[in-house]
Amino acid sequence: MKIRRYRWSDLDTILALHRVCLAEVGLVPGDGVYYDDDFPRIQEIYLACGGDFLVGAVGARVVAMGGLKPVDTGTAEICRLRVHPEFQRRGFGAAMLIALERRAVELGFHSVRGDTTLNQEAALALYARQGWRELSRQQVGDLIVVYGEKRLIPPSLLEF
Repeated sequence: MKIRRYRWSDLDTILALHRVCLAEVGLVPGDGVYYDDDFPRIQEIYLACGGDFLVGAVGARVVAMGGLKPVDTGTAEICRLRVHPEFQRRGFGAAMLIALERRAVELGFHSVRGDTTLNQEAALALYARQGWRELSRQQVGDLIVVYGEKRLIPPSLLEF
């Protein structure tokens, strides 16, 4: 899988990817947690304000995505982390998460936050494997939303 920055021509594909991935775990936009009104505004919400939006492609097919949205000067939110069901269990989710975390460091963030639901067991396991810690849980409608974060270490601090 090749990871690259989002292009406007990806819009219809990533919106469809979002909906397919939610349906796979029994969720839909408008359930109180998930929405899709930010997709037509990716430039404004993610790119123009100091964040980023990445897609992962196998050949010409976009099969993964993830957004990085600034929360404050030191923290970014990882949003829209999705991998098409046909391409799951191949490490693509981990690759996207790692790419987003690295991009966050490049942009000067020292921590990332995100959320998922208890319905998304694979996402919970992925975040745990990548060193995220759970901050809290909240009931939203029929769903339990799990909020987490990870402190980022700039590569320069890893070198001795």
